[in-house]
Amino acid sequence: MFVCICHGITDKTIEESIDNGASSMRDLALELDIATQCGKCKSVTKAILNQKLDEKMLALATNIAA
Repeated sequence: MFVCICHGITDKTIEESIDNGASSMRDLALELDIATQCGKCKSVTKAILNQKLDEKMLALATNIAA
Protein backbone atom coordinates (compact mmCIF):
# COMPACT_ATOMS: atom_id res chain seq x y z
CA MET A 1 0.00 0.00 0.00
CA PHE A 2 1.11 3.54 -0.58
CA VAL A 3 2.18 5.20 2.65
CA CYS A 4 3.57 8.45 1.24
CA ILE A 5 1.51 9.79 -1.62
CA CYS A 6 3.76 12.85 -2.03
CA HIS A 7 6.76 10.70 -2.95
CA GLY A 8 5.04 7.48 -4.05
CA ILE A 9 6.55 5.33 -1.27
CA THR A 10 4.99 2.02 -0.31
CA ASP A 11 5.12 0.01 2.88
CA LYS A 12 7.30 -2.56 1.10
CA THR A 13 9.83 0.13 0.19
CA ILE A 14 9.98 1.23 3.84
CA GLU A 15 10.36 -2.37 5.03
CA GLU A 16 13.17 -3.00 2.53
CA SER A 17 14.99 0.10 3.73
CA ILE A 18 14.72 -1.10 7.33
CA ASP A 19 15.90 -4.57 6.33
CA ASN A 20 18.90 -2.89 4.68
CA GLY A 21 19.87 -1.03 7.84
CA ALA A 22 17.64 1.99 8.38
CA SER A 23 16.84 2.14 12.09
CA SER A 24 15.27 5.55 12.66
CA MET A 25 12.86 8.01 11.11
CA ARG A 26 15.88 10.16 10.27
CA ASP A 27 17.43 7.27 8.33
CA LEU A 28 14.20 6.74 6.42
CA ALA A 29 13.81 10.46 5.69
CA LEU A 30 17.38 10.70 4.41
CA GLU A 31 17.15 7.56 2.29
CA LEU A 32 13.58 7.73 1.02
CA ASP A 33 12.64 11.40 1.54
CA ILE A 34 9.60 10.15 3.47
CA ALA A 35 7.72 12.40 5.91
CA THR A 36 9.48 15.45 4.51
CA GLN A 37 6.65 17.14 2.66
CA CYS A 38 3.09 17.13 4.05
CA GLY A 39 3.88 14.80 6.97
CA LYS A 40 0.66 12.78 6.86
CA CYS A 41 2.64 9.57 6.37
CA LYS A 42 4.78 10.03 9.47
CA SER A 43 2.63 8.07 11.93
CA VAL A 44 2.21 5.09 9.60
CA THR A 45 5.91 5.12 8.75
CA LYS A 46 6.80 5.19 12.46
CA ALA A 47 4.45 2.25 13.12
CA ILE A 48 6.09 0.22 10.33
CA LEU A 49 9.55 1.12 11.66
CA ASN A 50 8.68 0.10 15.22
CA GLN A 51 7.10 -3.17 14.10
CA LYS A 52 10.08 -4.13 11.94
CA LEU A 53 12.58 -3.22 14.67
CA ASP A 54 10.58 -5.28 17.19
CA GLU A 55 10.65 -8.24 14.78
CA LYS A 56 14.42 -7.86 14.36
CA MET A 57 14.97 -7.76 18.12
CA LEU A 58 12.77 -10.82 18.66
CA ALA A 59 14.63 -12.75 15.97
CA LEU A 60 17.97 -11.76 17.49
CA ALA A 61 16.84 -12.76 20.99
CA THR A 62 15.56 -16.09 19.66
CA ASN A 63 18.87 -16.80 17.93
CA ILE A 64 20.87 -15.94 21.06
CA ALA A 65 18.68 -18.14 23.26
CA ALA A 66 18.96 -21.13 20.91
